[in-house]
Amino acid sequence: MNESRTAASVGATEHAVPVRTPDLAIETHGLVKRFGHRSAVDGIDLAVPRGSVFGFLGPNGSGKTTTIRVLLGLASASSGDVRVLGREMPQALASVLPEVGALVEGPGFYPFLSGTANLVRLDAADPHASASTRRRRVHDALERVGLSHAAGKKVRAYSLGMKQRLGLANAMLRPRELLVLDEPTNGLDPQGTREVRNLVRSLAAGGTTVFVSSHLLAEVEQMCSHVGVMSAGRLVAQGLIEELRSAGQAHVVVQTPDVELASGVLTRLGLVPGEAPNKGSTWETTAVLATGINGHVPEAIVAALVADGVRVRGFTVENASLEERFVSLTGEGFDVVG
Repeated sequence: MNESRTAASVGATEHAVPVRTPDLAIETHGLVKRFGHRSAVDGIDLAVPRGSVFGFLGPNGSGKTTTIRVLLGLASASSGDVRVLGREMPQALASVLPEVGALVEGPGFYPFLSGTANLVRLDAADPHASASTRRRRVHDALERVGLSHAAGKKVRAYSLGMKQRLGLANAMLRPRELLVLDEPTNGLDPQGTREVRNLVRSLAAGGTTVFVSSHLLAEVEQMCSHVGVMSAGRLVAQGLIEELRSAGQAHVVVQTPDVELASGVLTRLGLVPGEAPNKGSTWETTAVLATGINGHVPEAIVAALVADGVRVRGFTVENASLEERFVSLTGEGFDVVG
């Protein structure tokens, strides 16, 4: 399987008979969802490897939540092919959903019941859940999300972050092959965000595939192994997070008092220099370094600078950040902190 399929392979309108890939937890081919004449999701080919933590990125209105609703059978596709856990959707909805835990568009609970009572009732409504282990599973789920202290408190007194934790606990009442989480850290404080991040990692380490839709880039970078980027209803890139970073432009940072001389050398080498802000008494010159430009390697750049009399006090090569890659793909800004 090629895990780094990018924009060149997504959004195609013509598809041969799809080749089924058993090591994918989620797989779509030419998925389209229209509302009237508007396509909220426009021909996406999604490939989510089993056991991965897959970050589903995109600005508001890019089609993330609509895609999730189609995957879970909450909305019907206008056209295209969808498989979840290797089975056709929505045909296999009844057999797939018991293996999927989901937190979509914010949790909804009975406000006058306690956290424990809410989970007990939700679990009782699941025909696949064992009544004999219900109380133990509810207790364990609340403990995993850090709500043991508020288990007996009425949900109307919960903060937004506590309700979000309760929604996560509900999604994890039984072992699941796939967890689909829409903005799981919404409303959480920094400590709660770290706890959710660690929880997601532990679930993936145990073999659960976690599909996380988020607008918080910093969280996705720390939590996810794979990402997919949506823009205006189209999947513009997907793959391993490191591969998406490496596909962007790197740049070098030269620390030197000889800014003008260094800029001239960098320009001669085919780089595009620009003066970085003055940091204390150390001047930095920044140049954009396109991957493989003129075959230069860092050592050759330093050698050229020194040969021309540039006093090099520091030299680093910085890969493109996920934020820079996102902007290059979508042309839009992005929230990078919670």
